[in-house]
Amino acid sequence: MTEPKLVLQLHQEAQTIALGAALAEALRAMSEAIDAKGLAIGLAGDLGSGKTTIVRALLRHLGVSGPVKSPTFALLEPYDVSRLHLYHFDFYRFKNPREFVESGFSEFFRPGNVCLVEWPERAGEYLPPADLNIRLKLLEVGRSAAIDADTEMGEQCLHQLRTYLTPARVGA
Repeated sequence: MTEPKLVLQLHQEAQTIALGAALAEALRAMSEAIDAKGLAIGLAGDLGSGKTTIVRALLRHLGVSGPVKSPTFALLEPYDVSRLHLYHFDFYRFKNPREFVESGFSEFFRPGNVCLVEWPERAGEYLPPADLNIRLKLLEVGRSAAIDADTEMGEQCLHQLRTYLTPARVGA
């Protein structure tokens, strides 16, 4: 495996929230590209590593004021924010990757949509490749986030993300 393009030490929950807020700003800046191509973000890591915290912070920063719950049981929570159509998936409960195919979720991975996928590895080869992958790891104090861009859209998102990240906010 190659080295991640960006590694952040998130010693406090506020830094994880700041990462979600910076990601929200990156999505806003990319809204036209998202309209044309869509964007998929994979969020991997153990239970409690901060996947839902990042998504909740992203949605709050975009203006979602109602409940933002983990879709662990529903598998999908949709959000429309301004011009952005966001779909928050959680595949933790998948027992077999074919469940992704059987669910019909592949129709959401298209131009105009942002798909935020927790536990993407549980959908296996059936899940379209993520543009941006965020791998979270619990540490003795806080967590780390390793972020990779795997497509041109992912590179654009990573570039925008770096623009909105500041060392003081996330410990970069």
